[in-house]
Amino acid sequence: MTVVGPFGLSVRDQALEADVQAGMAAVEEGLLEATKSEVPFITEAAQHLVRAGGKRFRPLLVMLAAQFGDPYAPGIVPSAVVVELTHLATLYHDDVMDEADVRRGVPSANSRWDNSVAVLTGDFLFARASHILADLGPEAVRVQAEAFERLVTGQILETAGPRDGRDPVDHYMDVLGGKTGSLIAVAGRFGAMMSGADETVVDVLTQYGERLGVAFQLADDVLDIASDSHESGKTPGTDLREGIPTMPVLRLRERVERLGLAEDIALADLLASDLTDDARHAEALARLRVHPALDQARRDTVRYAEDARATLAPLPECDAKAALVELCDAVVHRAG
Repeated sequence: MTVVGPFGLSVRDQALEADVQAGMAAVEEGLLEATKSEVPFITEAAQHLVRAGGKRFRPLLVMLAAQFGDPYAPGIVPSAVVVELTHLATLYHDDVMDEADVRRGVPSANSRWDNSVAVLTGDFLFARASHILADLGPEAVRVQAEAFERLVTGQILETAGPRDGRDPVDHYMDVLGGKTGSLIAVAGRFGAMMSGADETVVDVLTQYGERLGVAFQLADDVLDIASDSHESGKTPGTDLREGIPTMPVLRLRERVERLGLAEDIALADLLASDLTDDARHAEALARLRVHPALDQARRDTVRYAEDARATLAPLPECDAKAALVELCDAVVHRAG
């Protein structure tokens, strides 16, 4: 077994391993080419996060999904580049909104330069993704446009918060489906679609990507609390500091309403206070790390990863399917 891609995913078949490795290498070349500009400063800013590395989770899913058709079809690598460029663009914008200092173990673009440079660089990456997409045909453009609309809608829903009377956890799951699930669903869809796989296979891999994407983000929620910056490549507790209620916080609030325990109420009050104060932020992070709400968020991650695995049932048994199943396990492992 050879380690391939994010999370140390192991591929058992040598032919599949070779296909995936070659595809991922081609994606890296495509990313560097797509982020070049005649203006050296734009190239530097656009390649800042590309060169910082990353899991390349979405391109990997494109490569595995392509195994259910012709994995050498010409649209596969460009579509993987499109998905990763779109993801990278959202990271530049997210870091501005979150006022994040670190991304992928390096200074975020907004902290290295400023917010304007970060926002405009993200826009540049969106433009380059659209340019590549135009050569992939109108159906690919439509799929990407619909996903991008969902992505932005999810971000707006997160910013606006749940409507009165709406269950906060249900609202949050809608946010995750848009912000994260939609683009990972596109990765599964593009891989299958560009390879010429049957429409039923395309649908299965789209649904799988959506559910795996939600599990992936839930795992990130846990990591934001439970990991240190060396493990995650980001500053721990960023969402806490910004007052963004991720799943561990929402599960704590549920527990407060259900049980009304004094220690839970005290922690909820602390989380609702001004966590820009470093000492208060550190205390909140330490207390949440040992709270049952974090374990509940881990169980949520497992449930969605199991849903993603179950979605794969109609696919034929093969090494690519086994690798997709292992991705579900890897996402759960990230959450501990």
